[in-house]
Order: sequence, then structure tokens, then C-alpha cells
Amino acid sequence: MSFSAGQRRTFGITWIAYAGFYLCRKNLSVVLPLLNNVAGLRSIDLANIVFGYSLLYAVGQFGCGLLSDRIGAKRVVGAGLLLVGCSNILMGAHASLIWLLIFACLNGAGQSTGWSGLVKTMAIWFRSENRGIVMAWWSTNYVLGGFLATAFTTWAVVQSWLLPQLGWRRGFLFPALVLLPITVLFMTGAKDTPERADLPLGMQFEGDALSSMRTDWNGLAALLRKPSLWMLSTSYFFLELCRYALMFWLPLYMVTRLKYSLQASGYLSSLYELIGILGAVLAGYISDRFSQSRRAPVSAIMLCGFAIIMLIEPALTKFGLAGTAIAISLAGIFSFGPDTLLSGAAAQDIGEPKAAATASGLVDGIGHLGAIFSPYVVVFISERYGWDHLFLILAVSAFLAAAVLLPIWNLKPSCQTDVQVEDRVLQTTA
Repeated sequence: MSFSAGQRRTFGITWIAYAGFYLCRKNLSVVLPLLNNVAGLRSIDLANIVFGYSLLYAVGQFGCGLLSDRIGAKRVVGAGLLLVGCSNILMGAHASLIWLLIFACLNGAGQSTGWSGLVKTMAIWFRSENRGIVMAWWSTNYVLGGFLATAFTTWAVVQSWLLPQLGWRRGFLFPALVLLPITVLFMTGAKDTPERADLPLGMQFEGDALSSMRTDWNGLAALLRKPSLWMLSTSYFFLELCRYALMFWLPLYMVTRLKYSLQASGYLSSLYELIGILGAVLAGYISDRFSQSRRAPVSAIMLCGFAIIMLIEPALTKFGLAGTAIAISLAGIFSFGPDTLLSGAAAQDIGEPKAAATASGLVDGIGHLGAIFSPYVVVFISERYGWDHLFLILAVSAFLAAAVLLPIWNLKPSCQTDVQVEDRVLQTTA
């Protein structure tokens, strides 16, 4: 695979932009135990905060995907980055439930602009050929971004030499300050569509060609009639219930159930994303090179692997820090693999460049409805039946996510789409 300078620039800027979103997303999971102890918030209060964030994130996905397809991703994503940074700064100003809930919701709304808009940009700049591999490497933005965000926030709240008087508030302030230059980079360097010099084919998305990259109501109706869209979304619902349970609650689980220190819990939980990078990249290569660009088989098999890890997780923690680290790492590999495929390449396959943001927004939005229920499932099961029973529920959810993909086992991307788009563009620019 060879890419033009414009493609490489777009890949890098959009990668950094979405990793930046995670700086102000994963920090909440690290700060939660501190809010539980310092601010006196109960577990149900923390669940309400996560619920508010997840609700606005899920609802926003439905509208922001269509909006990016209609007016362009750069405007939508740029506004989201600004909202995310401001809401995180304000979250660190006060520790009351209502205050944190309001700005967690605003943070969720801002976060909802990122994925669908940037997936749309990638669908336009890169062809469906080797899409699984390209999107696998690109999707490391939220895997590695989540790891770096967790590690950075953990450092921010445990170090005592820089603004020590702020305490837990550093967990919101520091990530927001880092997000600021990322926002400037995106707004000054990103392009929704290529110009003539950006692609080796000499494509120039202007006038009618640019409008061909934007969906309309007929296109939306056609997209909604695809059964594959709803199967993909349903699978992603169950997967996100599991992923958000681990993403937000692993530190609290290790502090309260395993009796680890906050520092050890924060760094151990970051392995979920760090090792998860391997799963994301493997899933992309296996899908394109060994599965004829079919996303469902690879995703279903990895989801079954994730379910098995959830079943044996309580046994692995009996081996101490090493056992816990192995369990978290394997969970990352087997969950981030299908996560990147379902929300990235598979959504692009179904939506095609014209409606890629709408498709990814719907998949991600329905998936994050699972994230909405996740905190209540975690709190209810862990407090009534214990943390070990929670992993049984997560295993069942993962098996369901795999089963839903069976009817679309042989679904492949339509390579004809790219040829048709290029023909329209070349006719316009001729």
C-alpha cells in the first residue's frame, strides 16, 4: 500500500484528533474512585454521572453522523473538541452531583461528534481496498489514546509537585489543557475532502462531486432498510455494554474488590487499551488478508474469546497482580478487535463514502445505548451479588454479540462503490 502526502497528513491529523477526545473521556474513570472517597459521592451517584455522559453521547451520535454527512465533518468535529475541553475544565470546578452531571452530559455531547465525523473523512480519503487494515491502524487512536489518557490522568492526580492544592481536579484540568493544541491542529490542518494535488488519481471534490459525498433523505432511507446495519448495531450494543463496564469501572473494581492502591489500579487498568492495540491491528489484517474483507467472522470469533476471558477472570486474579494484568490484557485484545471492525470498517462497508458518517453514527449510537445501561448493570450486580458475578453477565453479553453477527457472516464491502465515486469525480473535474 502506498499513500499520497495528503492521505498521510489526513491519517495523522484525524488520528491525533480522536486520541485527543479520549484524553477527556478516560479521565473520568480514574477520577471516579477519588470522587467516591473525597467528595462523598455514592456508587449510584457515580453511575448517574456515567449514565448522563453515555446518554448524551449515544443520542448525539444519531444526529452528528447525519450532520457530518450534510455540512462536513470538520465543522462538526471542531465544535465538539471545543465543547469537550470547556466542559472538562468546568467539571473540575465543583464536586457536587448536579454540577458534575451537567458537564458530564455536555462532555458526552461534544464527544459524540468525533467518531462518525472522522470515520466519514477516512472513508472519503481512503478506498475500500485494504479498508480493514487502514482502519485497524487508524482505530489505534482510541486504543492507544485511551491508554495514554488513563496513564496521564493517573499521573496528574497522584503527583504532588504541580498544583497540589487542586487534588482530584487535576484529573479534569490537565487533559483539557492538552486537548487545546490538538484542537488548533485539527482546525488548521484537516480537510473534509481531497484537492487535486492530494491524491495520486488527481481527484478534486468540488461542486457536484463534493455533493456526491453527502447523503440525502433518500440515501438515509436506503441505509435504514439494510438489515446488516441493524445486526451490526445490535452486536455493538452488547459489546459496548461490556467495554464501557471495563473502561469506566476497572479502577474502582481493583480498589474495592482486589484492594489494590489507586496508583496500581490506574496503571493496571491502562493495560486494557495498551494491549488492546494488538487486537485492533490483528483484527484488521485477518479480516482483509485471510477473511476476504469479511468483518463478521473475525468479530464473532474474537467476541467468543472475550467471553471466555470474562468467565475465567475471577480465577486469574487469584494469581495476584500478574494474573490480573493477564486478564485485563486478554480482555483488551479480544474486545478491541471486534470493536474497531464493527464501528470502523464494517460501518464504512455498509454506509459507503456517501453515508459513512450516518452509518457509523447509527452503529456507534445504538452501541452506546449499551454503555448507558452499563453503569447500572455494574452497580446493581456488584453490590447485590458481588463483582465476580458481574463478569458472568459480561460473558453472556459477549456471546450474544457474537451470535447476532452470524446472519451477516459473508457480508463484504462493495468495491464497485469507489470506482463509481471516482468516475463521478473525474467527470466533474475534466
